[in-house]
Amino acid sequence: MQAAANTVQDHMGQMPSEVTPEYKHDPSGKTMKALAWFGTNDLRLVDAPVPDITQDDDVILKVTGTTVCGSDNHLKNGEIMTMQKGDILGHEFMGTVWKVGPKVTKFKIGQRVVAAFQISCGHCEYCQKKLSSFCDNTNNSSLQNYMYGQRDAGFFGYSHFTGGFPGGQAEYVRVPRGEVGLLPLPEDVPDEQALYLSDILPTSYHAVVDTGVEPGDVVGIWGLGPIGLCAARWALLKGAKRVIGIDQVPDRLAFAEAKLGLETINFKEHTDVPKRIYELVPRGLDVAIDCGTFHEPKTTMHKVQKTLMLETDVPETINEMIVSVRKLGRCGLIAAYSGFANGVNIGALMEKGVRLIGNGQAPVLKYWDEILNDYIRTGKFDTSFVVTHRIPLDDIVPFYDIFNKRLAHVEKVFIETQFSNPPSKGFPATTRVKDWDL
Repeated sequence: MQAAANTVQDHMGQMPSEVTPEYKHDPSGKTMKALAWFGTNDLRLVDAPVPDITQDDDVILKVTGTTVCGSDNHLKNGEIMTMQKGDILGHEFMGTVWKVGPKVTKFKIGQRVVAAFQISCGHCEYCQKKLSSFCDNTNNSSLQNYMYGQRDAGFFGYSHFTGGFPGGQAEYVRVPRGEVGLLPLPEDVPDEQALYLSDILPTSYHAVVDTGVEPGDVVGIWGLGPIGLCAARWALLKGAKRVIGIDQVPDRLAFAEAKLGLETINFKEHTDVPKRIYELVPRGLDVAIDCGTFHEPKTTMHKVQKTLMLETDVPETINEMIVSVRKLGRCGLIAAYSGFANGVNIGALMEKGVRLIGNGQAPVLKYWDEILNDYIRTGKFDTSFVVTHRIPLDDIVPFYDIFNKRLAHVEKVFIETQFSNPPSKGFPATTRVKDWDL
């Protein structure tokens, strides 16, 4: 799939972009540790050239914190198109400013910042509205333009389908348009609270706001990974009366019950999820949000279709949500769907008047200030409930396998580099993967 997709994209050529994914190398010849993709299930920690200022508005960071997202597993598993050997992964990271381009006046060397996972130009129609993930000018993928009719913004470390930009699971990273995509951090916010402003906090918040959770709603959350758990927390903060979490991993179900007080459904035990929901909520859900994954079919029919590449994504969660919500209910998709699914229950969608909302990639810049100042700094949202582990960058390869298999009670990890601060109070201490009880 990778070779075919890359061949098609090369044949179509690149779309116009104001930023380039390629970077100059630091003239000193310095190298850094970085996680790179070399094929399906072939990730390696390599020595890569440290990036230098390539365009005048670049900022180079020393990475002080990074993490692994559930969607990164799609890269590891070879399920996202146009990966190329040597691609540096990672779209969630923070750091201190190491170098700035000549056009950068907002940041000073040594300043502490967090990066949005998307790269935005700052001046197009969408960026003017702070809809940074929909930027018109930072993704050169002709294949995405062909498949979707338009392009999203470029993303860090997430294939050439999103621009081919090297990511932040590394010791240094180049941030194009740094004055747009970096948020300065106040001293009273520890790294373990700040890092997740890069993705999971605005992504989960966007899912709840965009799907329209209102006070008194009964909400169903499919998938109890970090995004699902945070979405459940946001829904409760927005006044949801009840939140029901749906998953198959006993540890995650127990975690959601203990940490957030959610009602839960194990779909391995209750294979007919809508039936179980109607037993709990006879009127049906007001809101359903898909925070799960497209790549794990439940039924034999869709397992066969995926194997034969007759579909790229599966519709099973979408169908469960459409059936489970009340008439005029809202269903939001924040899970990372990529292509085509067969057998969507479009009849129920139409006849029930269901609002099926593609949330899109979260426009991080739209929510940054609100989440930081109204929720994190006030203590209303504390990330310590979801950050379960801390490891050194040296352990990132074995960690991917554990995270992909949902072992060791992992929810969200903080990955430290040689530049990281010590662990903050209330957050996990550094441990080594080899010492974990699996």
